[in-house]
Amino acid sequence: MPGTRTTVPAVQTPARHLGRRRFLAATAATGAALVAARTASASDPAPVDPAHARALWIDAGTVAWQVSPGAGGTRLRSLTGGPVLRLALDAAGLTDAQLRRFPYLKGCAAFTVDPRDRALAPDALRGGLLAEALDASGAAVAATGVQTAGVLDDLYAEAAAATPLGPVFDAAGRPALAVWAPTAADVRLELDGSDRPMRRDDATGIWSIAGPAGWRGKPYRYAVTVWAPSTRAMVTNRVTDPYSLGLTADSARSLLIDLDDPALQPPGWHGLRKPAAVPLRSAQIQELHIRDHSAEDATVPAELRGGYAAFAAQGSAGTRHLAALAAAGATHVHLQPAFDFASVPELPAEQQQPAGDLASYPPDSDRQQAAIAAVADRDAFNWGYDPWHYTVPEGSYSSDPDGPVRTREFRAMVAGLNRAGLRAVMDVVYNHTDASGQDAKSVLDRIVPGYYHRLLADGSIAGDATGAPTDTAPENAMMGRLVVDSVVTWARAYKVDGFRFDLMGFHPKANLLAVRAALDALTPEKDGIDGKAVVVYGEGWNFGAAGNDARFVQATQAHMAGTGIATFSDRARDAVRGGSPFDADPGIQGFGSGLFTDPNSSTSNGSADEQRARLLHYQDLIKVGLTGNLAGYAFTDSSGRRTTGAGVDYNGSPAGYAAAPGDALAYVDCHDNEALYDALAYKLPQAASPADRARMQVVALATAVLSQGPALQLAGSDLLRSKSLDKNSYNSGDWFNAVHWTASPAANGFGRGLPQAADNQSRWPYARPLLADPRLKPTWQVMAAASAAYRDLLRIRTAEPAFHLATAEQVQQQLEFPLSGTAAELPGAITFRLADLVVVLNAGPAAVRQVLPGAAGARFRLHPGQAEGADPVVKAAAFTPSVGAFSVPARTAAVFTRR
Repeated sequence: MPGTRTTVPAVQTPARHLGRRRFLAATAATGAALVAARTASASDPAPVDPAHARALWIDAGTVAWQVSPGAGGTRLRSLTGGPVLRLALDAAGLTDAQLRRFPYLKGCAAFTVDPRDRALAPDALRGGLLAEALDASGAAVAATGVQTAGVLDDLYAEAAAATPLGPVFDAAGRPALAVWAPTAADVRLELDGSDRPMRRDDATGIWSIAGPAGWRGKPYRYAVTVWAPSTRAMVTNRVTDPYSLGLTADSARSLLIDLDDPALQPPGWHGLRKPAAVPLRSAQIQELHIRDHSAEDATVPAELRGGYAAFAAQGSAGTRHLAALAAAGATHVHLQPAFDFASVPELPAEQQQPAGDLASYPPDSDRQQAAIAAVADRDAFNWGYDPWHYTVPEGSYSSDPDGPVRTREFRAMVAGLNRAGLRAVMDVVYNHTDASGQDAKSVLDRIVPGYYHRLLADGSIAGDATGAPTDTAPENAMMGRLVVDSVVTWARAYKVDGFRFDLMGFHPKANLLAVRAALDALTPEKDGIDGKAVVVYGEGWNFGAAGNDARFVQATQAHMAGTGIATFSDRARDAVRGGSPFDADPGIQGFGSGLFTDPNSSTSNGSADEQRARLLHYQDLIKVGLTGNLAGYAFTDSSGRRTTGAGVDYNGSPAGYAAAPGDALAYVDCHDNEALYDALAYKLPQAASPADRARMQVVALATAVLSQGPALQLAGSDLLRSKSLDKNSYNSGDWFNAVHWTASPAANGFGRGLPQAADNQSRWPYARPLLADPRLKPTWQVMAAASAAYRDLLRIRTAEPAFHLATAEQVQQQLEFPLSGTAAELPGAITFRLADLVVVLNAGPAAVRQVLPGAAGARFRLHPGQAEGADPVVKAAAFTPSVGAFSVPARTAAVFTRR
C-alpha cells in the first residue's frame, strides 16, 4: 500500500579492500578472463525479489525493467512513507538516445513514468524505493529494488555542475561547505561537538552551510540521513567529506583547511621554478613508492625516512641518484599512491614491525616473509591502491598525520623533486574505493547510496580483478565531476606535473578527455601552472563490468590514440621479458632473457625451432614498440611479409594501436609483478654471471629508452633492483621493497628470503635455488656499472632529436629496419636506422656483425655518449665502412652516428 514501510533484504553487503592486490596487466588477450563483464540483459529474472535492484530509473520519465506489466498496474513505491509513481509500458521501448547512454539495456522493457507523477520524483528518491508489478487483486507478482543513478543525473547534475563542493573560503577567510546528497532526507554539519542544520537546494541536490572564520582548522563530518540498502532502513551516517582537503589521523574527521593559507606552503613555494616541460612523447619516467625511496636510506635522518620530507632532504643518497638520472635525461618521477588510502595505520605508534633479525636468516628462508606477513596489515607499508579520500595527501607519509602538516610536506616533496630536475607525477586511483556500503571506511556510498559505484544487473556493486565490489562509476555525472575536480586540485594547489590513471579502462574515454580539457585550461596567469605541460597516461586494459565498451566507450588502448593521453603498452614488454605476467612457469624466455640464443632448462620454452620462431615474432613486436607502437607504420616483418604495426599479432589483438608517438608508453618493468632483475633471474640460465645479467638488464631497458614515445621504468632498475623474486609486493613491507641506492649488505635486494607466500608460494620451488645462489647477488660495482650504462643511453636519447619525433609520418620517413625479413636478420639482434643514427640491440651471448644495405662507404662512429661513456664493453663496437658492417659485442645496445 502507498506509504507502507517495507522491510527488504540487503541489496548489497559492505565491502572493502584489505590490502588490495594489484596485477601488472590485464591485457586484451587475458583481461576478459580475469573478470567477466556482467551487465543487465533481457534474460535477467524479475520475480518478487526485493533483495536486489533490477529496475533502473534512467531519467525522469523512464524506468527500464525486464518485466511484464501487471494487470493491476506497475509502479514505483516508496518504502519510507513517500509517494507512489505510476508506470506504463512503452511499446516502443527505449529510445536510441537512451540506448546510447545505457547500451547494456538493449532489449529491456521501458516503462514511462506517468506525467502526473513526475513532480513527485525528488521526494520519492529521498527514501527506499521498490518497483512493483501488481496483479488484478493488487498483489505484487514482481518486485525489485531500483537503481537511481540515471534519474539523479537527469534531475540534478546539470544544475549542480557549477556549484563548488567541499570547503571554500571567501576573501575574509570565512568558510562555506557544500555536499551533494540529493537522496538524503537530512544533512547536518557535525562541528565542535554539535550538529548544525544545512540548507538543501532543491534544484541541485546540494546541501550547504556558511560559517565564521573561527571554523578554520576545525575537524568536521556530515550527518547524512539516507536510505541504506544494506540495512533496509533509513540511517544517519556520520561521514567525512568526499571533497575533503584535510583530515585528522586515520581519516576520522575532515579538516576545514584553506589550501591558499601561507602556513601550509613550504619556503619558496610561491616562486617554485620547475624543470623545463617536455611533451609527453619525450617523457622518461621513474616509478617510485614514497617509502621505497628512503625507508632504508641511512643518509636520510631517521625521523624523515619513508615519508614526504625525505625528498626535501638535501644530499641524501636517493635524492642524489634521482638528480643524476635527471641530469642524464629522466624527466619525471611517478609516485605511487600518495592520496589518503585505507590500508596503513597513520600514527607511528600504531604501526608494527616484523619480529626477529631478518638479516640473520638464510637468503632462501621462509622466515623473513612469515615475520612480515604476521604484521603486514598493521605495519607502515602498502602500495596504497585503496582510496579513502581522493584529494588529501596520505597521512602515514607525514611527520604529523593529525592535521595539515601533510599538506605542507607533500608540497615540499614536489618542490624537492623539482629542484632535483624532475617533475612529479601522481598515481591516481579513481576507478574504485577501499570500501562501499555501510562500512566505516565507505564515504561515497554512505552519502548517496548506489550512485557513485557501478552497479551490476542485480544492483550489486561491480568489482575488478581483486573481486572486491568497490568499482566507482565515472560514467555518472557527479562521479565524473569528482575525478576532474580532484585532478585539478592536485595540479593547481600541489603543482603536480602529471597523472597516471590506475585501471584507466574502467573510465569512460569522455571522462579522461574532460580531465585533459580541464588541465589544458589551467594557465600560469590564472592558476599558477601551465596545465598543458601536465602529462596524463594510464592503464588502458580492457576488462571488467564495462569491458568491451559494454557501458560506454572506454579509455582503453583501442580508443585513446590521438587524445594526448598515453596508455601502457604490454606488447614489447612481454616480448622483451618473455611469456606473460600470468605464466605458471616463470622461466619462459623472451628477447631480453635468452630465448633461443641462451636457453635455460625450462621445457616450457619448446624446441629450438619453436624458440627461434617465437623469438623472431617477439622481435617484430619490439620493432613495433620502437616506432611508438604505431598502428599504421609499414615495414617488412621477420617472415618477409609487408605489414603494418596493426598487422602484427599480439595474442589475437593488433600489436600497433597508436596514431602518433606519445600514444603508447613503453616499459619493461613497473611496480606490478617481478622487477626486471627478478624476471631475468627466473629466465636467464642460472649459471649466467652477474656481469652478463647486468648487461641483459641494460639491453632490456634500452628497448624502452630508445623507442619513440614516452618510457617508464621501476625506480632502481638501473641499479638492478630486486624484490627477492616477489611478483606482487603490495603488502610485503620495507624489507622486500626498499631501494638500495648505495653499497650496502642488502646489495640490490636479492636473496632477502623467499617472497610472500600469499602470492608467490607456487613459485618457491623455482625461487629457492636461485635465492641460495650467491652468483645472483651482484656487487655494488656491477650495480653501479649497469646504472652508468643506462644513464649513457638516457643522455643519447635526450640529445638526439630523432628519438623525439612528433608524428607518425616522421617516424615512417626516418625509422627503418633494413634487415627485417631478410636472410641477414639474426635471432636475438634488432638493428634499426633512425635518421643519421644506427642502433643495434644485441641480446645474444655472442658478438654480431650487421651489414646494412647502403651503408658501405658511409662515415659512422660509435655515438660519443657511449664512446666517451662508462661502459668499457660497448667501446669495442665498430663500423667497417668498406662493407657497411656494424660490429657489436654480446649483450650490448650500441648507438652509432654519422660523423
